[in-house]
Amino acid sequence: MSFKSLPQPLAEALTDRGYESLTPVQAAVVDPEAAGRDLIVSAQTGSGKTVAFGAALAEDVLSHIRGTPLTERPLVLVIAPTRELAMQVSRELGWLYGKAGLRIATCVGGMDASKERRALRSGPAIVVGTPGRLRDHLERGSLDLSGLVGVVLDEADEMLDMGFRDDLEEILDAAPETRRTLLFSATMPPAIVRLAERFHSNALRLSLSSNDQSHGDIAYQAITVGPSEIENAVVNLLRFHEAESAICFCATRDSVRRLHATLQNRGFGVVALSGEHSQSERNQALQAMRDRRARVCVATDVAARGIDLPTLSLVIHVETPRDAETLQHRSGRTGRAGKKGTAAIIVPYNRRRRVEAMLRGAKIKAQWLDAPTPEAIRKKDHARLMEKLTTPVEYEDDDRAIAAELMERLPAEDIAAALVQAHRAKMPQPEELLANTPEARESAKGERKRPGFEDVVWFKMAVGRRQNAEPRWLLPLLCRRGHITRNEIGAIRIGQNESWFQIPRALSSKFAETLKRTSESDDAQDAIAIAESAEGPRIEARKNRHGAKPNVQAKPFRKGKGGAERGPFQRGRAAKDEAGKSSSLPPKSKSKGDFKAKKGGRAKKKS
Repeated sequence: MSFKSLPQPLAEALTDRGYESLTPVQAAVVDPEAAGRDLIVSAQTGSGKTVAFGAALAEDVLSHIRGTPLTERPLVLVIAPTRELAMQVSRELGWLYGKAGLRIATCVGGMDASKERRALRSGPAIVVGTPGRLRDHLERGSLDLSGLVGVVLDEADEMLDMGFRDDLEEILDAAPETRRTLLFSATMPPAIVRLAERFHSNALRLSLSSNDQSHGDIAYQAITVGPSEIENAVVNLLRFHEAESAICFCATRDSVRRLHATLQNRGFGVVALSGEHSQSERNQALQAMRDRRARVCVATDVAARGIDLPTLSLVIHVETPRDAETLQHRSGRTGRAGKKGTAAIIVPYNRRRRVEAMLRGAKIKAQWLDAPTPEAIRKKDHARLMEKLTTPVEYEDDDRAIAAELMERLPAEDIAAALVQAHRAKMPQPEELLANTPEARESAKGERKRPGFEDVVWFKMAVGRRQNAEPRWLLPLLCRRGHITRNEIGAIRIGQNESWFQIPRALSSKFAETLKRTSESDDAQDAIAIAESAEGPRIEARKNRHGAKPNVQAKPFRKGKGGAERGPFQRGRAAKDEAGKSSSLPPKSKSKGDFKAKKGGRAKKKS
């Protein structure tokens, strides 16, 4: 559909931006059937939603300002779930309404609230912000919603997932009932439907996304690697694709920090984006990507929504997404507005089944591949280099003079070789990877060991699941009793009535001596018993499965109804005791400073 029917300022802005026609979602919201109505729009990421709601409200906004760029009160309020998305929306509306001269104020957490208040007093026609900060300005009286002609809820499903329901309801309750409400959401869960029913009037439902198929502009690849070679696979994927911009998604801040340092050391232009970075640092990182000072962004899922980099053509899922929805939102950073993109999921051998199930659930067909080899990368480099060097270019006279002088001094072949060498020197070297063979997959089963825990000693303690044992309270207990740090404790395995943990062999003797010393102190005479386990949890668990007697703890008899005695009362599975005997555990330990487990509740510290 042509955009020539839009108001002149918007039509000119779209022409200058290179638009030839409207996308399906943009055409749907400006259709005569949608004029003046509330809208509930379901559309996939990257379909041009910002321009869509900007165009949908254009007639209402421009008719109110009547050629004057300043307004007494805001006319449009756009609410977005994240700071990045809000700022992205603000930039998009800035160029869309640039010919009309409208002012746009952005209100997001992490920025200077006093500057935002001054911006709100300067007469903006459009206010864009996150729910928490907008509610704060509303309650402080710096945001007047009485003149609104339209409210936009962008990524409404994400806002509800993030717990912004109360903020949204307070903001919408403060807006005039005569305003239009436009709700945009990638999915339509029941919570969104209920919100729409409460705040919409005679709403038109537009569904422009298909839940039966994946994003057609994104090519999915599943890259199988050994668990220890994930970072090397990332390096080779970045080198193989040589994308103009790429984003690597990790699950935690620590992972972002680690991978960012790795790629930086390899020579990539890389920035990091996670919850530990301030808003200013995030802005600088994204600006570096837009200016092409950096080509790779390492990020947590906080960046899965709201980032729009026009040149982004590669998304790498370094760590497996937690669910299909996260996979799609991460991947949706590429393949936007009709452009093609690639989403590569790095799959350790031991996680293949989980990823296959996730892809089936998301109805995504992925191509299963091995990580690019150095040979494959060199072939791609050769093709790219030949294309770049043979492309016709206009040279300056000074450059031609230097070239002529070089031709006099050196053979043409040496000059060409120096040019190739200079080109390759800018590129990080690819990594050698183990071949994806049955032997490699089998050996990878033993690779899941933390550095420093290749040689360990197992210790056992007399507390388990039936005593509500959990790593979060076992760790501080072990650190206190053994005078070690949590980083010096390896894997923890919790059984029914016992738990096992690893200590590096180099520290095991010192740890055992410290345990003996602390257990003999006056304050810990009755502490939880901890001792070295010669066989480890697997062998002991196997013995328990094959003929071991039930490990139960007898409790005293007590009177039942009518004065009859009943018992014994035992923890765990009831044990038949026809011979009149009862098996028992050592008495449950208690000590000052140690943790006491309560039946049916969390572990609590004894005061």
